[in-house]
Amino acid sequence: MITTGLLLAAGQGSRLRAVTPFKPLCPVAGRALIDHALDGMAAAGLTRAIVSLGYGADAIAAHLAGRQWPLEVVTVMTDYHQPNGVSALAARALIGPQGAVLAMCDHLVQPRHYRRLARAGAGDGLRLGIDRRLGHAWVDPLDVTCVATRGDGIVAIGKGLEPHDCYDTGIFAVSQRFFEVLATLDSPSLTEGVRLLAAEGSAKIVDCSDLDWLDVDDAPAFAHAEGWMTKLAA
Repeated sequence: MITTGLLLAAGQGSRLRAVTPFKPLCPVAGRALIDHALDGMAAAGLTRAIVSLGYGADAIAAHLAGRQWPLEVVTVMTDYHQPNGVSALAARALIGPQGAVLAMCDHLVQPRHYRRLARAGAGDGLRLGIDRRLGHAWVDPLDVTCVATRGDGIVAIGKGLEPHDCYDTGIFAVSQRFFEVLATLDSPSLTEGVRLLAAEGSAKIVDCSDLDWLDVDDAPAFAHAEGWMTKLAA
């Protein structure tokens, strides 16, 4: 089982700026998004989390330093103007041969989502948690990353992809091979990394259609998140 998490928390979060200046610190049901993620990783059995910081790094680092965490938390710095693959590559040297559970800080999930990917492992490239519930009310069809699969393999991925048969939930198990592939790209994004691994047959899926998740990227998604987390805490 993978025991290291990699949390990407470097983006500007401009569509949530009316709610919070720094998206990872956005309070959802009384807790910052980054707290939900780190506590969830710990509950899933991960023992270390590497957090990639960029926009608002000082404020987020101060927040991280302000409490005791149930797992080891390490931060790395990245250029938030660059694609998200650069944020992942910033942590490459800290990822062991076992790989990591890679997650977006703004993707709100339950601990068992992380645990499922950690137990599945990265294989020879990566495994991506997917959701086959097309048209789910919580999913923004204009923003969600769509995936086309054949068997347990990914054959295509991208926003606006047609045809597609599932959604990218934003939670991965990634190996060192994933970082090797990202490093070959001039403008490395996670999606491009997945495409390259899919071409060599080493991008696989883990079905997470039974697990709720939410990309907290704008005000409507924030409202959904508030209702969901408040209900779970009740």
